[in-house]
Amino acid sequence: MNSRYAVIPARYASCRFPGKPLALLNGKPVLRHVYERVLSSELFDEVIIATDDLRIAAVAQDFGATVVLTSEDLPSGTDRTAAVAEVLEPDSIILNVQGDEPMIDKAALQTLLSAFDDPDVKMASLMTPIANLEELKNPNVVKVVTDVYGDAMYFSRSLIPFDRDHESRRVYYRHIGVYGFKHSALMQFVKYPPGVYEQIEKLEQLRALENGLKIRMCKTDYQGLGIDTPQDLEKLSQLIF
Repeated sequence: MNSRYAVIPARYASCRFPGKPLALLNGKPVLRHVYERVLSSELFDEVIIATDDLRIAAVAQDFGATVVLTSEDLPSGTDRTAAVAEVLEPDSIILNVQGDEPMIDKAALQTLLSAFDDPDVKMASLMTPIANLEELKNPNVVKVVTDVYGDAMYFSRSLIPFDRDHESRRVYYRHIGVYGFKHSALMQFVKYPPGVYEQIEKLEQLRALENGLKIRMCKTDYQGLGIDTPQDLEKLSQLIF
């Protein structure tokens, strides 16, 4: 069996929520919630936190995490994940689990890993049905459409597909930004320059599609309860814990 790794990229700088990984959610840093949930899934050979910030590294080491310090110059969490992957086995499967997903669950992680049972899959991600009109209209909720094989055709902040005939049974899917890669695909992805559509939509995953790298989309019930703002943190504390 291929080795399986989970990498949790975490950075301190954030336009909307500086220090987010260290913000306390019911007495524990958000990052610790993510790490403990991924670790307790028992799906991985190792769970690694990748950060360029010494404050995050110190806190993570205090709660027992394996930490890799990465360059401050890396532009994204995917680049930090790839920096860690440079010393991992070339036939491994690597999941990039965002450090602001404190409710990530085993079922979602297992679903994503299962995509790689198909030897043709090089990259995979998650999607879940959109349940309400507010999410459909929200540009911060990224939509995805897939082909008959379950591979992503396009991601957009706009409503896709456009329902010309107002078909009430139409199911729309929301993208959840947890990714799985074969090692070789991850190392290739970070070599691609930013794409045209990626820069328009500000969606990094479009870089893969623009370069012909298919993304297998896996349906999940997990709702992707991420944290972008202090208000999100407060809501999650009240609703979940």
